[in-house]
Amino acid sequence: MNRLHFYKYDGAGNDFVVIDARQGDPELTKSQVAHLCHRRFGIGADGLMTLGRGGTDFDFEMKYYNSDGLLGTMCGNGGRCIAALAHRLGLGHDGRLHFAACDGPHDAQIVVWHEESGVGIVQLSMHDVATNAIRRCLDGWWLDTGSPHYVQRVVGLEHFDVLGEGRRLRHHPAFEGGTNVDFIEDRPDGTLFVRTFERGVEDETMACGTGVTACALVTGNGSIATRGGDFRVRFDPTGTAFTNITLTGPVALNFEGDVTI
Repeated sequence: MNRLHFYKYDGAGNDFVVIDARQGDPELTKSQVAHLCHRRFGIGADGLMTLGRGGTDFDFEMKYYNSDGLLGTMCGNGGRCIAALAHRLGLGHDGRLHFAACDGPHDAQIVVWHEESGVGIVQLSMHDVATNAIRRCLDGWWLDTGSPHYVQRVVGLEHFDVLGEGRRLRHHPAFEGGTNVDFIEDRPDGTLFVRTFERGVEDETMACGTGVTACALVTGNGSIATRGGDFRVRFDPTGTAFTNITLTGPVALNFEGDVTI
């Protein structure tokens, strides 16, 4: 048995176990990751990340695992949370960080951080999305913002069966390999309300960073409300692509501790 130090962060309620792996990857097994993420028998989280050494080109490397224990695709809220930890560990410069993830390089900026309370606002750069890579299918749109997302408008989203419909669509034959599923509805105040069923978690999460980014791109509305908090997605539409995409929202350090694995 080994003792493992961890940090627990959340980005608008989308929560993660984060491990500083700069001195060596703990090489966790699928079952160990799933156990650590279990909400009754483990620490409890939507996913787990390791912060590894970035070499000469990056401040650090981000590796993300879904709560089922499998390696995941890019996680927007995870990227913002791990950037907050990297900042706490003294990485980067003037609150700016450059890191490697499974989908390539990302930049993050600590917009606001209150060290005493462990809360703040973090901005993350996202990769460009070509307009011809956004396709209409079923009753909505599909696109990849670092992770695949199907986006569908509904009526009465507050009481909508996100779990049931999300589970059904997540495995739909139209999406080879499966997809995340986002349901959206315009609010009277001009914000876009988003609820997301995440693959790998196999449940609704309080927020999803790549999901709200996908929803902003297909609707053109970057003012996003989720059950976990509010986001601002900024982007430049060029006609052939969405460029200079940034995702900004809340991050909090919940606690840190040690666990035996």
